[in-house]
Amino acid sequence: MKKHNYSAGPSILTQEVFEKSAQAILDFNNSGLSILEISHRSKDFVAVMEEARALALDLLGLTGKGYQALFLAGGASLEFIMAPYNLMKEGGKAAYLDSGTWASAAIKEAKTFGETVIVASSKEQNYNHIPKGYTVPEDADYFHCTSNNTIFGTQMKEFPKLNIPIVCDMSSDIFSRVLDFTQFDIIYAGAQKNMGPAGTTLVVIKEEILGKNGRVIPSMLDYAKHIKAESMYNTPPVFPVYTSLLTLQWLKNLGGVAAIEKINNEKAALLYNEIDRNPLFRGTAAIEDRSNMNVTFLLNDEAHKDTFDAIWKAANISGLPGHRSVGGYRASIYNAMPIESVQVLVDVMKALEAAV
Repeated sequence: MKKHNYSAGPSILTQEVFEKSAQAILDFNNSGLSILEISHRSKDFVAVMEEARALALDLLGLTGKGYQALFLAGGASLEFIMAPYNLMKEGGKAAYLDSGTWASAAIKEAKTFGETVIVASSKEQNYNHIPKGYTVPEDADYFHCTSNNTIFGTQMKEFPKLNIPIVCDMSSDIFSRVLDFTQFDIIYAGAQKNMGPAGTTLVVIKEEILGKNGRVIPSMLDYAKHIKAESMYNTPPVFPVYTSLLTLQWLKNLGGVAAIEKINNEKAALLYNEIDRNPLFRGTAAIEDRSNMNVTFLLNDEAHKDTFDAIWKAANISGLPGHRSVGGYRASIYNAMPIESVQVLVDVMKALEAAV
């Protein structure tokens, strides 16, 4: 019996995607070859890459608006380096919002390139909210933010309107909600939460912002070179790209981002309502900043921990413990998580209430 997988990543994918990707491992497109062994220059895989790039822009509403989509290796962590390499001028500076662990990691990398201004931080409050009311310096080369903080269960609900490029790490909520994506100049997202298996990162770039920083950029870190090579400057992560394409096709057939946003809102409301109703639990994130992707909560009395853990494990739930820096529990309810699984968790929480 398949478990209810609340892992923060690598995370749940749809059964349809599992089945199609499994078949492709055995025989891709009736070629007699596995997706794991075909040439990335073959006609069949070039078609996969082209469709994946086009579909990513389509789902974000960015087709024909000057953007390019790339599927790169190295994870979102490599983008912590690539963004400043491509955008920060020699002697320039960048502005960062410090809203969580991965934002902090991006700041650390940016500091190796030049002046890095932290416009606001919630670190002193253990990142339990999204900072607000900050000012971004107009002479910064770009502003960087993280839209969803996986570990701490917070999510940006609005973004500043600026006259400088905005770079956004959307690794844990890409394709989950409707936004005006034209407000961003670079969006990057590791695939392993809402899009596919670990191994590739989607990078969406407004092409006109490139080539203006005066730096000599190593070829593998140069967005312009990857765009010119149509996302195949070197051998791409073939299987993760293919599985990401299957996920994007599933989302398109479902009705796109607007359709999944409605489902995600229902799932989040179901779980947060129980956390707020049940006297045995409390949430860890500020209510106005609660993430629809990563729901973090605690027991009000740790004496119930063993009982609760036994109940949710017996219900075939997996991946529920929170990150070590927060403790408690974290239910990651990404796009592929069915609302029926969320109901199982809610029922488990009610069962604990009845038991004590």
